[in-house]
Amino acid sequence: MAIQYDNPFEVGLTGLLGIPSAYHAMHECELHLMLGTDFPYTPFMSVQNKIVQIDIKPENLGRRAKLELGLCGEVKDTLQALIPLIELKKDGDFLTLQLEFHKEVKKSLLNYVEDTGKPNAIHPEFVASVINELAAKDAIFTVDTGMGCVWAARYIDATGQRKMLGSFNHGSMANAMPQSIGAALACPDKQVIAFCGDGGISMMLGDLMTIVQYKLPVKIIIFNNRSLGMVKLEMEVAGIPDMETDMLNPDFTKVAEAMGMPGITITDPGEVRSEMEKAFQMDGPVLITVQTDPNALAMPPKLEFDQMKSP
Repeated sequence: MAIQYDNPFEVGLTGLLGIPSAYHAMHECELHLMLGTDFPYTPFMSVQNKIVQIDIKPENLGRRAKLELGLCGEVKDTLQALIPLIELKKDGDFLTLQLEFHKEVKKSLLNYVEDTGKPNAIHPEFVASVINELAAKDAIFTVDTGMGCVWAARYIDATGQRKMLGSFNHGSMANAMPQSIGAALACPDKQVIAFCGDGGISMMLGDLMTIVQYKLPVKIIIFNNRSLGMVKLEMEVAGIPDMETDMLNPDFTKVAEAMGMPGITITDPGEVRSEMEKAFQMDGPVLITVQTDPNALAMPPKLEFDQMKSP
């Protein structure tokens, strides 16, 4: 949300939330500059090119990557010192190639939006794209750690005014709904939308009463894929057969209604837009459960053989 808005040279995110164009650019470049990041997804890190890392914490330098150079300092101060040393190059072939590839990747992502899924197996990418269209230009999104975070990262567009909150450092489960409470209390004039997984919301159902008690107009979207989707994905990426990742869920709409807020269940792709519009127009909190496709997985940008085989 902070750096992508109106950036003509943006080629997306990398890591498990990311897309192939960012992975490709990071691996094809001559110099990979890491600004204030320790980059936890080491399998995505290139080992061919030169890597320079700038971080305020010296213990982070080289912790996960083999560095050509590590610089300890504030990113802003360091860049201000480095920018005058950069030579302007007229050859834009590399940039053009990466931008063209990014454009093709964005087109391929739309395939998951245009194919909306089927009853009780709605494509979550389609759901996220509809929310992106309907949400306010200055909306605050909170995203659970898990697949909901992936769909939000790929399909919620930055506007320069939107915010996205998540448990990005700790990776804690069940953060979206509690964060939406804080966002709604701190910014009562903003639209607040929570992207919740069925696993995450199940851990924090009691907090729905807080939302009702304080009449917080939070729109809670449950991507109900009946599984711990990110755990399942990470096991598959590691070449491990998924185990104990299936969820036996309650009727979330009945739970919401029992706690005093309207609940909506969406089972058919054709209902997604109309039901979302209805929910967003309601005053006060609303819980929307979308029965999404449990087989919708965010695959890594490049599959290795060890990730495809089982032990």
